[in-house]
Amino acid sequence: MASVHPSSGSSGFLDKVNSAPWIGIGAFFVVFVVQAIGHLIMVVMEEIWPGPGFVYQSAAFMGLAGCVLWYIGLNGKGETAQTWLGFWAGSLVWTGWVEFSFVYYADFLAVPDLLDEAGEIATKNEYMVMMSSLGVMMATLVFFFFNRDTRCNMFRWFHRWFRMDVGKPAPGINRNYCNITAIETIYIIWFFYLALLLIYDPQILGETHPVVYGLFVANTAWALYLILRLVRFTRMSAAIRYAIPTAIIAWNSNELMGRWDMYTEIWVHPREYWLEMGLVILAVVLCAGAMMMSPAERREVDAD
Repeated sequence: MASVHPSSGSSGFLDKVNSAPWIGIGAFFVVFVVQAIGHLIMVVMEEIWPGPGFVYQSAAFMGLAGCVLWYIGLNGKGETAQTWLGFWAGSLVWTGWVEFSFVYYADFLAVPDLLDEAGEIATKNEYMVMMSSLGVMMATLVFFFFNRDTRCNMFRWFHRWFRMDVGKPAPGINRNYCNITAIETIYIIWFFYLALLLIYDPQILGETHPVVYGLFVANTAWALYLILRLVRFTRMSAAIRYAIPTAIIAWNSNELMGRWDMYTEIWVHPREYWLEMGLVILAVVLCAGAMMMSPAERREVDAD
């Protein structure tokens, strides 16, 4: 459970930004919109920048930049700095190395796109390749699920509910929040990508199956519940870590609405909506910049 304490008595704009509910709202906004920016970056690199070689070289450098941030975060001073660096590192590594590895091998193996009944692309070939990673993701997820030192609320709920004894946490363990946040970012994006792809698979459900509409309602309700918890946070680092699953779960509902053509996904049409996306990116930069100027961490323990 997240512990909620009143903010410090200092005044000013940054103190208001770094107090409930604005910490939670800002963290959610940044993580949520970064998902759209990740799609935008991929579209720009694949369609606007010339030459496939340049695309893959850029992706390699993007992942390398994420590794540099990850390394810096390992020795970052303060939980907030480590958490922010971990989030940006995980996001860059995922987009640069993970996603573009699927793009490369989908093209190299000439995997066809999945077409709908109208002959339009329903699922791009790189996502068809990504589905083959399901076994690896589930196998490695077992390690995290049975980790005695996990602070994941969901894992710990399952442990309590099914009375599973995975051992007592190691006393006095020094947790590195950059490592935690980076791997959390990568794993949660990966998990919910695969969840959507399985839902879209016509051999399992298909995007218009009645069960999928029920899953959409359940997923949206879950996201709203997590948001209501998130806006109670008073500590920046914990809010960011909690916002990662919250925003990505909410993003899945957003993806389903886009799949059903309920709105235009402007981040995949940068030529037509360059001004709108430019303003969105500016808003993320300003919001993240204000949040990174967080005051000293309070000494309460929030949920991870």
